[in-house]
Amino acid sequence: MMQTDYVVIGAGAAGMAITDALLTHTDATVTMVDRRHAPGGHWIDAYPYVRLHQPSAFYGVDSTPLGRTTIDVTGLNAGFYERASADDIRSYYGQVMQRRFLASGRVRYFPNCEYLTEQRVHSRVTGATWEVRAARKVIDTTYLEGDIPATSPPPFAVADGVQCVPAGAIARLDERPDEFVVIGGGKTALDACIWLLEQGVEPADIRWVKPRESWWINRKYVQPATLLPDLFRGHALHLEAAAQATSIRDLFARLEAKRFMLRVDTEVEPIMYRGAFISETELDLVRTIKNVVRLGHVRRIDHHTITLDQGQVPTSPRSLHIHCAARALPRPELRPMFEPGRITVQPFMRGLACFQFAMVGVAEALLNTDEEKNHVLPPINYWDSTRDSLTSLLAGVAHAKARADFPALAAWANTSRLNPMGDLGPYGDHPDVLEARALIQRHSAAAYGNMSRLTAL
Repeated sequence: MMQTDYVVIGAGAAGMAITDALLTHTDATVTMVDRRHAPGGHWIDAYPYVRLHQPSAFYGVDSTPLGRTTIDVTGLNAGFYERASADDIRSYYGQVMQRRFLASGRVRYFPNCEYLTEQRVHSRVTGATWEVRAARKVIDTTYLEGDIPATSPPPFAVADGVQCVPAGAIARLDERPDEFVVIGGGKTALDACIWLLEQGVEPADIRWVKPRESWWINRKYVQPATLLPDLFRGHALHLEAAAQATSIRDLFARLEAKRFMLRVDTEVEPIMYRGAFISETELDLVRTIKNVVRLGHVRRIDHHTITLDQGQVPTSPRSLHIHCAARALPRPELRPMFEPGRITVQPFMRGLACFQFAMVGVAEALLNTDEEKNHVLPPINYWDSTRDSLTSLLAGVAHAKARADFPALAAWANTSRLNPMGDLGPYGDHPDVLEARALIQRHSAAAYGNMSRLTAL
């Protein structure tokens, strides 16, 4: 039998951030169990052209920066801080595992393994099973693990012989199809469209099948370092709009007028909000795709017909259907994050995934009781709709107020490299920051009250 203080199930972004925090703030030993062959979670399976939709500076583990914090001068991200590629992230997590975790002597790592019930670990390679007992807690980062097209079958029927592939397969084509049919309305579908256009595919040769239109956050307002004043200004614009809005729809209209929120098609009202980012340059590019199908979700693809919720459209055996639709982030019943012998990782505020994950580890290390930890970090569901954008933001405000009662946790949050606002100090006299601070002081109380009212309607 193997003894350890913590068992961490999963070596993705959550497991890595939590383990890093435990190494920094405790003397505990950690055993990490992951079914994939290397650390990185869904990034191991991701399509090859994917990049972070946020700057690298806000991602990874707290102790180890990701990337070089430089501004891109070419491509669609020109003028903004670099966004790591899938290869960058996989390499980064591999180095964190080797140079920080394993080198500490306090972490054991079991890839290609499953954590079973009754404290047993099973190797998917050798078939061996052994017991691992956690003296403190088992930390489950898989409770809200979503599906991605690379590892999940399409959520619709596909007739034999129809060309239907996940998003990553278009980077490895043997021959060009007559038409590319991109199926999905989220970030994967957006990335697939952008990649095809960047490769020189004519917009007329792309058909985009969207079950829903999405709101996107302007990447201009999510930047670190020298562009941090824009982030602070974006926060102020959000509060100003929230204080004045008469409905959730009106709020998003106001944010769109400020160029904080963006949508691809200005003639279609978005109902989806996933908190993803897009640049205005990318927006202009995907707007060149005019062949857009809006008949709900795809139900079946046959050789000559695509059947959707609200009708049918023609296709052909020479069309390549690109599956970008998956369950994504699930919304199961919430449970307490901290329980005797267990931590079930769930979000507790909107966005900032790695900051949240790291804070789970810091709270476990610095707070005394599960009751205190659950008071500070009450879980919420992942956001999917425009209403969710408000409820998740309000949850973050409540969380920030609660953690103020625990100075050690608040101090860590204010200095963590994963906290976008942590480096605002040097820009305190920047004109945009001064203007934004005045807007926040003027509108914050009314904004939070109005958002609570709007979500109750």
